[in-house]
Amino acid sequence: MLLRELKGIVESTMDAAFAVNGGGVIVAWNAGAEKLFNKTAAETLGQPCNQILQGVDECGPVCSTDCHITQAIRCHHPVSNFDLQVPTPQGPQWCNVSTLRLQVAADAVPYALHIIRRIDTRKRLELLVRDFLIAETKLSPVEAHDLIATTRSSARVVELTDRELEILKLLAKGTATGAIAEQLHISRTTVNNHVQHILTKLNAHTRLEAIRRAEHAGLI
Repeated sequence: MLLRELKGIVESTMDAAFAVNGGGVIVAWNAGAEKLFNKTAAETLGQPCNQILQGVDECGPVCSTDCHITQAIRCHHPVSNFDLQVPTPQGPQWCNVSTLRLQVAADAVPYALHIIRRIDTRKRLELLVRDFLIAETKLSPVEAHDLIATTRSSARVVELTDRELEILKLLAKGTATGAIAEQLHISRTTVNNHVQHILTKLNAHTRLEAIRRAEHAGLI
């Protein structure tokens, strides 16, 4: 596929849509995206995707230079649709994002085509029901979320090794680094190395944030 053909696909839908190259830079931006974000193509083309979207999910900010989606696209992995809250002229809006992986010309790293649809009313109702269940029942936040919603987190695309999953599950139980090392018969340094890999893959800054993202995505 040629870049002009990719741009033609982006412009062919009335839904908000844009495409980014392997470096996460926006290369196509349609009229629907202009309307949703109140940003013209001239303002967005050549800009990093994360700086334009500034997206967050239920666990916090998710857009970065090496987000879950960028990692999946770079590894030629398929991406499921996910929910994302983005800034709009009307204030933060929940949207559902579908992503297609496309190979353009001779570029080694695939491009990503994102199609965005507003779901703000449904998402806000979903969160209100979740919060009600947490307040009025003995359900945990994770149990309440699982009861009312299917998983639509971008972290679903993250691929953790068996060892990383094992360590993440132990972290979720509150197990300290030393205890994990002893239980798995590995050094504390090895545990910390695995934890750093987990944080990078989940685009998390702390162990607690990684646990929340993994739980929300149904990884653990």
